[in-house]
Amino acid sequence: MDVNKEIKEIKQRNKRVELDKKWETSWTRKILICIITYIIVVIYSYLINEYKNIFLSSLVPVLGFIISTLSLKFIRKIWEKVVV
Repeated sequence: MDVNKEIKEIKQRNKRVELDKKWETSWTRKILICIITYIIVVIYSYLINEYKNIFLSSLVPVLGFIISTLSLKFIRKIWEKVVV
């Protein structure tokens, strides 16, 4: 491989890594995870309010986390356009 091409690829990789790090530590991501998790907890709690099952209640943080992280891909694309 050409040295210049390797350097260019390393620089591109470094930009992606820096952007990933910015996203992982951004307040936007942290706040959105909190908001989405809270909404899921409220909805889920409303749906299972008549059940006194510890296993159903224990699913709340798991579902909130999974749904919030899955939905953040869309939000991250918007965030990248603003940041970059």
